[in-house]
Amino acid sequence: MPRKFPLRAVSAALATAALSGGAIARDADGVRYSDIPADAYAVVAQVRAKPGKEDALRAITLPLVAQVRAESNNLLYFLQESREAPGHFIFTEIFASQADFEAHNQTPHVQSWFARLPELADGGVTVIRMNILGNTVSER
Repeated sequence: MPRKFPLRAVSAALATAALSGGAIARDADGVRYSDIPADAYAVVAQVRAKPGKEDALRAITLPLVAQVRAESNNLLYFLQESREAPGHFIFTEIFASQADFEAHNQTPHVQSWFARLPELADGGVTVIRMNILGNTVSER
């Protein structure tokens, strides 16, 4: 069943968005979609926790968000968890280049995380290497 919101709350939210300059996708540093180069290196990765290890895998995975976002050539990093299957994590990552992605995988925090996977994850990490589409003016 769709969730209903009072008209007054919706109107207030829309007014706030309009007064703040609209909904522009960016983080606190002002990074916008248009700032991501068309040739940036994107991956989608997933890992699943072993039964009963969901909380432990989540606990060692959450710190990666801040650590990876602090890497100089990381352009975007999101960690998501399935609502239907807790312990199934999806990573959306964009780096300036493939070399930057490979260097990211060699950082101490990522290597430490990889080292814990045999005890916590059901199999390894599946990585899908992606091309970014629709991020240039000519493609929009």
